[in-house]
Amino acid sequence: MKQKREKRKKEHYVNNKEFSQSVVDYVTSVTEARNAGKDEPIIPNYIGECFLKIAEGLSHKPNFVSYTYREEMVMDAVENSIKAIMNYDINKATRTGLPNAFAYFTQISYYAFLRRIAKEKRQQDIKELYIDYAGAGAFMDTNKYSDSDSIIERIRVKTAAIRDRDNKLKEFGKKIKNKAKRKVIGPLDQFFKD
Repeated sequence: MKQKREKRKKEHYVNNKEFSQSVVDYVTSVTEARNAGKDEPIIPNYIGECFLKIAEGLSHKPNFVSYTYREEMVMDAVENSIKAIMNYDINKATRTGLPNAFAYFTQISYYAFLRRIAKEKRQQDIKELYIDYAGAGAFMDTNKYSDSDSIIERIRVKTAAIRDRDNKLKEFGKKIKNKAKRKVIGPLDQFFKD
C-alpha cells in the first residue's frame, strides 16, 4: 500500500485570505488612530513577512532570477509595499467580493523590480562610458608588492585605489548628468572640455 506523501509547505507561500484580512485590519486601525488623533500602530510582523515572501517569490520568476542585484530588487519591493500600504483601498471590489491584497502588493513589487533594473542599467552605462574614457589601465592593479609589505599595507593601498577609482566614477557620472541637462550632444570628448 502506498503511503501518501506529505505536501511540503512552499517557502514563499502567502495565504491570500489571511494576508488580505490582516492588511484590511491594519489599514482600518491606522485610519481610526488618525481620526482619533492618536499615534499610528506599526505594521505587524506578519504583514512584513508577507511583503518579503511576495517579493522573494516574484524574484524567483524566470524574468528576474538571473539578475545579480536580485536582493536589491527584493528590498526595493518591500520598501515600496510598506510605503503603499495606506493606499490600499479596503472597499475595492474584486470578482469574488473579497479583498485581494496579494495581487495589489505583487504589482507594487513588480514595478519596483522594473525601476531597479532601469536604475542599474543607467549605472552600468555610466561605468561603461567611464571605462571608455579612462581606459583599461585605470582598473588594473599596477602596484608592486614586495614580500616585506604587510597584508595591512597591501589592503590599505588597495582600498585607497578603489576609493579613488569610485570617486572618479562618481564625478564622471555627475559630469555626464550635468552635460545631459544642458543637452550637449557630440563625441565623448565634449564632456570634458570644462
